[in-house]
Amino acid sequence: MKIVNWAVDPAGSLPSFPPPLPMGLDDDGDAVAAHDLLESEYYRVRDRSAMNRWRMRMKDARDPMDPTTERQILIGIAAVAALIVWRLSAPASA
Repeated sequence: MKIVNWAVDPAGSLPSFPPPLPMGLDDDGDAVAAHDLLESEYYRVRDRSAMNRWRMRMKDARDPMDPTTERQILIGIAAVAALIVWRLSAPASA
């Protein structure tokens, strides 16, 4: 997914969706205005074309699995493959 994230935006020109405002900034009008400006820029670029929407989705996409689960699955596949190779390479018994 890291390669896909980089491939759709190699120059880093697409904006990311701004994180939500912290609870303590509710009364800070400047922070709210800056956040709204970032959010409106994000939507302006996103709404420009269907290709931009797809690129922005791919830029922010993450791996569907947790890395620890992914590692366990890969170890299981390697163990099964090793057992298959071991059984296939065993001499045929007469």
